[in-house]
Amino acid sequence: MPKRIAIFASGSGSNAENIITYFADNKGFEFPVIVCNNENAFVHTRARRLGVRSVTFKFQQNADWDMPLKLLLSEHIDYVILAGFLLKIPKIILNHFPDRIINIHPALLPKFGGKGMYGDRVHRAVCAAGEAESGITIHYVTDNYDEGDIVFQAKCAVLPTDTPEDIAQKVHALEYEWFPKIIEKIWG
Repeated sequence: MPKRIAIFASGSGSNAENIITYFADNKGFEFPVIVCNNENAFVHTRARRLGVRSVTFKFQQNADWDMPLKLLLSEHIDYVILAGFLLKIPKIILNHFPDRIINIHPALLPKFGGKGMYGDRVHRAVCAAGEAESGITIHYVTDNYDEGDIVFQAKCAVLPTDTPEDIAQKVHALEYEWFPKIIEKIWG
């Protein structure tokens, strides 16, 4: 029986596309739905191109998570991946998927994590701090931002001349290389 995985994304969806493409020939994994909180996000275009259903929900309060939970249960989802999803996952979802939700963070946690630390904000902070390295962290999701057990980290050098955009390119390369492999390793 293939593992059924839902991807949560808020923006462009490049990681979602990379993951789905990586598993295209692997019959052990299915990606029946992408859940998004932004109806104008480019992830919906990517989903259509890939033949994957994408759904937008407005998450104003915890009660708004009832419908996404019903969707996940009706789709018989086994695991959830956060790939650029910017909202905190509430207990109602965490309780139904204990230790079955992972996130990718564009830095080496515990540094540069927490509420509001995502995307370019992280790369600017790494640059401003004069860090010699950055990277990615794949971790389990808990009810605290970026505090779940770390599954995997990969590092890249940060040169004194690197801009936040340079760091972003290096980090994206690590995300595309490692995120699908780690999903396959832990859930395969």
